[in-house]
Amino acid sequence: MAAKKTYFVVGTDTGVGKTVLTALIARQLRNQGVNVMAVKPFCSGGRDDARWIREALGHSVTLDEINPWHFRAALTPLLAARKAGTRVELSECLKFLEAARRGCDTLLIEGAGGLLSPLGEGFDARDLIVKTNAIPLIVCPNRLGAINQIRLAQAALPKRIADRSRVVLVNPVKRGIVERTNFEILREIVAESRIISFPQIDWPGVLAVNRLSGRVVRAIQTLMG
Repeated sequence: MAAKKTYFVVGTDTGVGKTVLTALIARQLRNQGVNVMAVKPFCSGGRDDARWIREALGHSVTLDEINPWHFRAALTPLLAARKAGTRVELSECLKFLEAARRGCDTLLIEGAGGLLSPLGEGFDARDLIVKTNAIPLIVCPNRLGAINQIRLAQAALPKRIADRSRVVLVNPVKRGIVERTNFEILREIVAESRIISFPQIDWPGVLAVNRLSGRVVRAIQTLMG
């Protein structure tokens, strides 16, 4: 596979900001002249996430090149596919990802739901991370329970992969004692250089990355370094 780097954006849960982060990274890398491709193999309950990624890529690829499997039911992709009368095998998904990696220098893969949420028949995001040897970007809202969720995600990964994973703490606008101290505890568990503090950003921010603060741009650069 030809890509120099492959990153897998995975969340500690659904709705934690994976698509926002994926789109921001894709837009920033494009602005830097990097030959980047971003995909979200599975969408359930609509394809808005894939559309935002396509927007971040400057409409340079088709929606189907980003998101080949999409289902109407807002369920975990495995169940949504079965409800639609279809099955997605691991070999099919790996074939798609291999094709996506050809010709790009950096590939971003966004998962669906959490790390162990079933994506297809007998596989989940962890299997795809292992098979593609991707660097996991673990996205977690900075809130009560974050430390446990991050530790569980890292424990579920093979050590060789967990040791190079990166943690993205998504901070709320207002931070209390829990949000302020989570980082202090996390850096006792994860190397401080692999913990990236990221602000909560809405969709307009994704489409206007050039107007983002220097802190946000630096966070992306650190994350991808």
